[in-house]
Amino acid sequence: MVSSILRTEKLCKSFSNGGVQQHVIKNLDLDIEKGDFTVIMGASGSGKSTLLYALSGMDKPSMGKVFFDGTQIQDYSNDELAVFRRGNCGFVFQSVYLLENQTVLDNVLTGALIVQKNTPELATKAKELLKKVGLKDEDLKKYPNQLSGGEAQRVGIVRAIINDPKILFADEPTGQLNSASGKDVLDILSDVHKNGQSIVMVTHDLKTALRATRVIFLRDGGIVGEYRMPLYGTDDEKERRSNLQQFLDEMGW
Repeated sequence: MVSSILRTEKLCKSFSNGGVQQHVIKNLDLDIEKGDFTVIMGASGSGKSTLLYALSGMDKPSMGKVFFDGTQIQDYSNDELAVFRRGNCGFVFQSVYLLENQTVLDNVLTGALIVQKNTPELATKAKELLKKVGLKDEDLKKYPNQLSGGEAQRVGIVRAIINDPKILFADEPTGQLNSASGKDVLDILSDVHKNGQSIVMVTHDLKTALRATRVIFLRDGGIVGEYRMPLYGTDDEKERRSNLQQFLDEMGW
């Protein structure tokens, strides 16, 4: 029985820059178990976002293999990868990219309708999820330009999880938020993780990384260390922060 949701073998990703090959990810082996909350950290240019895109099927590796639930996806065509992402993945980015001419509710439903049929149950589910992340009935009729950054990111999370993805990918989801809004977003991600959601997230922020159950540190396109933690909220916060800080210091963060 396959226990991992994602696995790579000798994963490589290179880019050509002025005729010179830049090797961003180098022979990387990684196994992510179902239910993990994995955070990818490292210095700027270490390959964090490149790895996230290769894992999620948003970009193809130059060499190596990517297994999702035991199935290889690295050789899928672009159309096949699009179908794969729609059916299996949710995405939360630093910029939310909501449709400006649609209301909050319609933004969520538009994403859902790509995968699901338009049913009364779908609309009910969308409303329930939006309320669960702290939005009120009147907020559902607002347009994106009427939302705060934190509210927009909450909508983005609901849009990402409404199709019950097998895995949720997040790239610096609190990067453009103030401290209070960032904490709210992290609380939501912690809640969905406690309900069994597998998450892979890129961040440079210690407070964000504290929500993980596993932190992977990259340097020059390879994994140089990893640190595991218990489920967030089940241990002492100060000790958790101190231990993670110590690990990051050892990594040269």
